[in-house]
Amino acid sequence: MILTDTHTHLYSEAFDEDREAVIEKAMALGVKRFFIPAIDSTYTQAMLELEKSYPQSVFLMMGLHPTHVKESYKEELRHVEEMLAQRKFYAVGEIGIDLYWDKTFIKEQQEAFRTQIQLAKKYKLPIVIHCRDAFDEVFEVLESEKGDGLYGVFHCFTGNLEQAQKAISYNMMLGIGGVVTFKNGKIDTFLAEIPLKNIVLETDSPYLAPVPYRGKRNESAYLMQVVEKLADLYRLPVETVAELTTENSKRVFGV
Repeated sequence: MILTDTHTHLYSEAFDEDREAVIEKAMALGVKRFFIPAIDSTYTQAMLELEKSYPQSVFLMMGLHPTHVKESYKEELRHVEEMLAQRKFYAVGEIGIDLYWDKTFIKEQQEAFRTQIQLAKKYKLPIVIHCRDAFDEVFEVLESEKGDGLYGVFHCFTGNLEQAQKAISYNMMLGIGGVVTFKNGKIDTFLAEIPLKNIVLETDSPYLAPVPYRGKRNESAYLMQVVEKLADLYRLPVETVAELTTENSKRVFGV
């Protein structure tokens, strides 16, 4: 059984004490593929070092996270473009709009999101979207950029059925993680109505740990709780959910 964690910040400071043990623990459970989203330029070197340590298992993205869109965002976008021109990445992400923490830079977030979608099209890469309290704003940008070159993953999907269907209409897969195990997460009430071909698994570690680890540091090994929940919702064997979602990840990321 091969599981794919399509969204994990394994380079995060949260893993500085035990990163190798965390990765080995996940691999022992069948999590063999780790897709690594970017945040901003300050993490690029740590991401490259992680890939160097696990070249067969770690797949890097490049992008500017919406909560890190500040006064210097144009410099950060230049860094993203330079990195994409230099070497292989598997997605532009994580990018998008986040209005939960701060709405000060909403216009800049929208511009950064659109610019990075256009970079993804240029390099024929998928995008990985971060959306928090911003479905309308994200969909507005996607609508303006829709077409053959637009595809990717709607990371940490937390919307309703209508929003899920709308995301899929823009060639997005839904990234499903620990939230599906939360009592108040709500996505478990309709997820089985979404064909499994539209879903990939993720942890977003070290954030959003699933039940029974909620509130603790998340890690890729806890993808087991996510796949078990989906197996229950879809009434399928865990192995089948693992196989299908890993195939979906290969389809979207090209590896």
